[in-house]
Amino acid sequence: MKVLVVDDDVVSRMVLMHLIDACGHVDIIEAEDGQDAWDQLCAGLRPAICFCDLRMPRLSGMELLERVKGHPELASMPFVLVTSANDTATVDQATGLGVNGYLVKPFQHDQVRSFLAPLTPAHHDMECETPQATMHRLGINGERLLVYLGGFQTQLALAAPEIDAIIASGDIDAARLRLDRLHAGCLTLGLNGAAEGLRALPDGAMDRAQVQAVLADIVRAATCQVAAINEFQSRQ
Repeated sequence: MKVLVVDDDVVSRMVLMHLIDACGHVDIIEAEDGQDAWDQLCAGLRPAICFCDLRMPRLSGMELLERVKGHPELASMPFVLVTSANDTATVDQATGLGVNGYLVKPFQHDQVRSFLAPLTPAHHDMECETPQATMHRLGINGERLLVYLGGFQTQLALAAPEIDAIIASGDIDAARLRLDRLHAGCLTLGLNGAAEGLRALPDGAMDRAQVQAVLADIVRAATCQVAAINEFQSRQ
């Protein structure tokens, strides 16, 4: 699994790379600033995830985030913004651009591990059909499957709070209909373990926390599948 680390500060970059390496079984690619990272991505680098510092010369983390999320082959790559800033304007801007998470300095090992855990091969094997099998079944290539998964991830981000509100209102039939649609999406995209989690939800009254936990598992499965596709394409 390839992990891209982007930071113009050598010490910060080395510390983060050490923490990532301690999580095991990763191939760390480093970039000295946003422009260096963008050049590598344009040259064909397809990491499973990118950790990127916010403030850098030539091309900032925010500018790189905007380029990545606007690129059809890169948009689904998890992008974690590394920052010591926690002002509302920065968070709102990054959220609007599609950032997947934040890593706040000074770095904490458990926080770094939490971003990598859903991408590990063991987690993927338990939950997902192989990308090759999904592409063959749907008659599409990897780029198209990434587009579908990106759309599904957006759907999930919108669905989680909406379904929670529907369950809270007591309209179980409407909640079940939304969950059934997500179940169909999981099966279509080869997220078989996540589909089983949805199917295992009890009939009748729903536990909101349980439903949200299942939806979080779907998000992790989709992220894992994206990483697997990127890894598969990097070997071609």
